[in-house]
Amino acid sequence: MKRILTAFVFAALAASSASAADAPPSAQEIVAATDQVRNPAEPFRLTNTLVEYISGQPRDRVVLTVYAKQDPRSREFKNLVRYVAPARDTGKMVLMNGTAMWFYDPSSKASVRISPQQRLMGQASDGDVMTANFARDYSAKLLDEEILEDADRQNRHCWHLNLTAATSDAVYSRIEYWVEEGSNRPVKGKFYSDSGRLLKIAYYHRYEEQLGAMRPAETIIIDAVDQNLVTTMTTSDMQAQAIPDSWFQREYLPHVNGQ
Repeated sequence: MKRILTAFVFAALAASSASAADAPPSAQEIVAATDQVRNPAEPFRLTNTLVEYISGQPRDRVVLTVYAKQDPRSREFKNLVRYVAPARDTGKMVLMNGTAMWFYDPSSKASVRISPQQRLMGQASDGDVMTANFARDYSAKLLDEEILEDADRQNRHCWHLNLTAATSDAVYSRIEYWVEEGSNRPVKGKFYSDSGRLLKIAYYHRYEEQLGAMRPAETIIIDAVDQNLVTTMTTSDMQAQAIPDSWFQREYLPHVNGQ
């Protein structure tokens, strides 16, 4: 009898361990994993090219250099964006440090406070080009598992998540987020205003190896009201770079050399 009881206990423990191993990750763990797909942990720079399309025809183009560095204690990213093109905007900068965002114009040497929701070009806001830690800024809830078409109309088995702002650093009040199971690659996002209005839909596209991981090289942003209005954000030349902390200080902006 004792042997039978012991065998039963071991079988129950084994079943429990197998069940724990098969349990899906929590919603917050999924979002943290997608952050690692989107963002290198080390300080880095990249080139971000934005093109605005109207009914499939390109209308405007902006090229930016983005410098990003994560605070290891708060896990918050500091961002500095420098305009490269068009020529009329070369040298202009946007700084995001915590909840504060500043626009700097070298012609006047003045920096003014702006909102992350302020439109940069087309459907892309200033906050969209910044590196963000969603797991830090949002509370996540798993809604469902779904088969979703990606930007290439390929079916992806995804987790459907609801993200609600958890810190004042969050650019959007709420995000619906679809993440591919297994790879933890973000596939699609819907971004909402504080009033609950759907602002834009984004598809994460063209995964390429950048800084040792497969990351989305293009984000396609579609206006929620008029789907003829589309903006693409293409990242290239991502590389690790030591970035001085002084670059993320408003007072230092006139001295940033952009190297």
